[in-house]
Amino acid sequence: MTVPPEGSGEPRGGAPVNREGSRAGRLLAAAGRIRASAVLVPEDALTDPDPESGERWDRGQALAHVAEMLPYWAQQAELIVAGRQAEFGRVKSDPDRVAAVERDRRQDPARLLARVDEGVAVVLALLERLDDQALAAVGHHQTLGDMTVAEIVDRFLVAHLEEHADQLESPSWP
Repeated sequence: MTVPPEGSGEPRGGAPVNREGSRAGRLLAAAGRIRASAVLVPEDALTDPDPESGERWDRGQALAHVAEMLPYWAQQAELIVAGRQAEFGRVKSDPDRVAAVERDRRQDPARLLARVDEGVAVVLALLERLDDQALAAVGHHQTLGDMTVAEIVDRFLVAHLEEHADQLESPSWP
């Protein structure tokens, strides 16, 4: 699958796909939804509260997080596949995660979306490289326990991106 060139005016995610579709198709659809929604969300709008923490984010925070989380989780999966890391991941309160969101939240939304596109490209390249053996590799998350790379990709990349697409599509308007 190819991502339309930046500035082409085409949605990067193409037509929405069923959440049971391919990993790459779901990822592209979620990225397209984020790209389409981000330009419509007012700068001062807040997302609906996170069900677990009650935290609400503005557009910049959501985009900054998506821009940093895609390469982060792709790298985590790569390290497990390469056998260089048995423990993986982080939790929402991770200081590096929080710092990245705060540092980048005021960047130009177009720049953040370009970084999201770069992250999607990284994940798509990862998906191309993962064979059945790589997808079956196991790492250990500090709160979720043992997970295969397939589970990591599904939860922390694909479903996580879909969650942020949902978040940007339904903010609480000021």
